[in-house]
Amino acid sequence: MDGMAGSDHAASQGVGTRDDRSMPERQLAERKSMLRRDLLAARVRLSVSDRKAAGRALRDTVLGLPETGMAGTIAAYLSIGTEPGTAALVFALWKRGSYVLLPVLRPDNDLDWASYEGPDSLAPGPHGLLQPAEPARGVAAICSADLIIVPALAADRQGYRLGRGGGSYDRALARVGSAVPTVALLYDGELLDEVPAGPLDQRVRSVAQPARGITRLA
Repeated sequence: MDGMAGSDHAASQGVGTRDDRSMPERQLAERKSMLRRDLLAARVRLSVSDRKAAGRALRDTVLGLPETGMAGTIAAYLSIGTEPGTAALVFALWKRGSYVLLPVLRPDNDLDWASYEGPDSLAPGPHGLLQPAEPARGVAAICSADLIIVPALAADRQGYRLGRGGGSYDRALARVGSAVPTVALLYDGELLDEVPAGPLDQRVRSVAQPARGITRLA
């Protein structure tokens, strides 16, 4: 899509090696911060129409996954800012009869979970988030999911993802068994050869991109 080439330039910056899993914490944080800055800047340069088109393409890709059709419970998220839009995907999953869990951000940056019961079931949360107004089910509720859809700024071919730095999803994914399908939603150009990753960073099993569809990872 037009306007997405900027992600490829940003993706070439700040890429680490697997040696970063033993590097000092401060140095690892700096490498992540540099890459995060470049990726966020590239996303800002995308036009509104490109972002909307990406959201539609990702929605269709995820809905077409065999794992989606077989999943009774799906953990997803509502996008904010320049993230690829997910509101239509979440709504479509719910309308198809899936039990959809959405995150509820706790004060300690961990993720609680509550059910999505349609657009009217949402309420404003911290940092501009929309969150379910339904009763929270606890941090372990994600363990009931048959498919987990997660946000990311980038991921690499080993499955390591770069988030926004709060560690919320790494904590959540650490509770989930390795056999549960996990898919990160990216723009084209955000699947890298490597991203900086430390010992607490959790891997995803696949990524979805607007033009390239699903890529299964190691």
